[in-house]
Amino acid sequence: MTTKDTSTPESTTDAPDRPFRVRLAVRQSDLDTNGHVRGSAYVDFADHARWACVREAGVDPLEMSRAGLGPVNLETTLRYHRELRAGDEFDVTCVFTYDGADKKTGRATQELRCIDGTLAATVESVIGVLDLTTRRLVRDPASHWRRLATIPSLLGAD
Repeated sequence: MTTKDTSTPESTTDAPDRPFRVRLAVRQSDLDTNGHVRGSAYVDFADHARWACVREAGVDPLEMSRAGLGPVNLETTLRYHRELRAGDEFDVTCVFTYDGADKKTGRATQELRCIDGTLAATVESVIGVLDLTTRRLVRDPASHWRRLATIPSLLGAD
């Protein structure tokens, strides 16, 4: 995705009480005919931030793939709170939890907040780690993140 990063991602390594966040800006191509951000762009912003978090946690996506694993998004819920428009800058946070009863899924909770702190949208996803050979979810995804990441706490795997 080519969404403009306007600042360096902030990790929880310096401030464990804060979630990972990355600052983005709305591009003209993110807009619909009403002049506000189209729904699919919000999902793109959330995806971009999750991948930035994975990289910040020290996971190399190619190494993960070579290990026969890949992250998957099984369900996404998007809630709009405030309109975003062209040129607006905003922060996207990422918080990961793994407490699914089946021990194969977790949740990524993300907030998109305007620079003044106003909540623009929330994105909640059911996530997992896929075994690329069997095409099945692996049990205990947090254990795989712990093995792959240098800062697993960013991925909720501490």
